[in-house]
Order: sequence, then C-alpha cells, then structure tokens
Amino acid sequence: MRQQPDCIKPTIEWETVHGHPRLRVVGVDEVGRGCLAGPVVAGAVILPSEIDFSAHPWLSEITDSKELSPQARERLAPLIRSWVLAWGVGEASVEEIDRVNIYHAAHLAMVRAVDALALKPDHALIDGNAIPKGLKCTSTAIVKGDLQCLSIAAGSIIAKVHRDRLMAQLDARYPGYGFGAHKGYSTPTHARALKSLGACEIHRRSFAPVAAVLSASEVTAVGENLSLFSE
Repeated sequence: MRQQPDCIKPTIEWETVHGHPRLRVVGVDEVGRGCLAGPVVAGAVILPSEIDFSAHPWLSEITDSKELSPQARERLAPLIRSWVLAWGVGEASVEEIDRVNIYHAAHLAMVRAVDALALKPDHALIDGNAIPKGLKCTSTAIVKGDLQCLSIAAGSIIAKVHRDRLMAQLDARYPGYGFGAHKGYSTPTHARALKSLGACEIHRRSFAPVAAVLSASEVTAVGENLSLFSE
C-alpha cells in the first residue's frame, strides 16, 4: 500500500462547482484496466445532500482505492453503499476488452455503472482525461480525480471491492492461477502460472503477455503435429 501525503485528501469541491447538492453529481472510476485477466469494473456514486465529516469520521479515510489496504476497502465499501444517495457498478467482459480494446471497454464499464444508478444524475465527474461516449448527462473529466473528488474516490472503492470479490470467485473456477491473490494483475506468480498452465477463458488475449503465451503454445502444437507426420 502506497502512502500519500496527509494534505492530499479528496474533497467535495468539484462536486460543489458542478451543482451539488442542488444537482445530482455522480463520481465515476474504473479498476482493473491493467490486469491480464478478468473484466474491467467501474463504480459510480452520487453523494448525499448533506455531508458531515464530523458525524461520519470514516469519510476522511476515503481516497483512491489503490492507496488503501484490502481490509480498509472491505470496511469502507458497505459504509459508502449505505450512506450515499445512489451507487452503481458496471462491467465490461474479457471478450469486450479483446474486441474493442481496454480503453473503450473501461469507458463502456463506466457508462454501465452510471446507467445502473437508481437515480438519474445531472452531471458526471469522470476519473481520467476523456469522457466516455454514451453518457446521458453532461460530464467533466478530471485527471487523478480519485485523489481529488470524494465521489470518484468512493466509486473506486465500490468498484475495487466488487472486482476483488469477483476474482476470488473466479479463482475457484480456474484454480492454479492465483486469481484470488493477485486479482489478475501481472505478478511473478501469475507469470509462472501462465507459463505452466497456459491461458484460460478469462485471460485477455489482446494483452501482450497472454498473447505471447498463446503464440508459444501454438508453436508447440504445430511442432508436435509435424513430428507425428515425420514418424
């Protein structure tokens, strides 16, 4: 877990600038973009009208999900879900990632997370430098928004906990890869499993490390077939 300076904490400044609490402003972030396996997941959060940090001290802990321990994320996620005005989760599958590329798939997950909200937002704050196509409201892209906007940071925690749990379930379905531990990210353990077991159904074939393993297995298969003909 990386430690960030105490002075860098998400606030509601961006939300206020764009109309909160008069308007419903949703913060949106995605997780799992750099993974070799599993879907990319986005979380969307609309903050409540009244935000009292003194009444809810845990709000001061909310930040980019990557900066938090798994235990802190698991503790904060249900608090966020029960406190916010609305929240939603969206996914883009491995097949969609390979078909449209991870950039567009991440945006697709963001749009689905916003569409999953029980309430229609008036404006969206998007983590990153681009606006996803298909949003049904006005929007603003904010680079490093998960370190600046409380709603975006909350969305990242919701998304991260959802995806981590999903990868733990997939670990049981595809044993040996260690998905429950590394969550599909590129780690030495994952690399060794890929080399020994080959790629499985939830690996992103458009990603170079997976493509390299697939190419090597194809070469091996061709060699084995040629050897049959030479016998």
